[in-house]
Amino acid sequence: QVQLVESGGGLVQPGGSLRLSCAASGSILSVYDMAWYRQAPGKQRELVATITSGSTTQYTVSVKGRFTISRDNAKNTVYLQMNSLEPEDTAVYYCNAVVQTLISRRGYWGQGTQVTVSS
Repeated sequence: QVQLVESGGGLVQPGGSLRLSCAASGSILSVYDMAWYRQAPGKQRELVATITSGSTTQYTVSVKGRFTISRDNAKNTVYLQMNSLEPEDTAVYYCNAVVQTLISRRGYWGQGTQVTVSS
């Protein structure tokens, strides 16, 4: 099986920074696209940023210029550097990865990590 474990969430003041990490482990042959999503209270889960295995990135408009997604393919890990955080960024952040195993190629989710931006 495959597990995604996130870390790095917490409480930060407006204008501050946080770095999220998500490591994939298990019976992995390859990891393809990786992504970060977030879900604020009472709202639907939304896509924040994606990165391909070749490190091509895309961002939702509201985080462009403030967030940076990156990955370490040797460690099967994706990162989200979040700068200039705003209260509107408060949410549970989830990572997602498309993983090839001996059995299948499908997406997996992490358990989520809380990010709270407040003074």
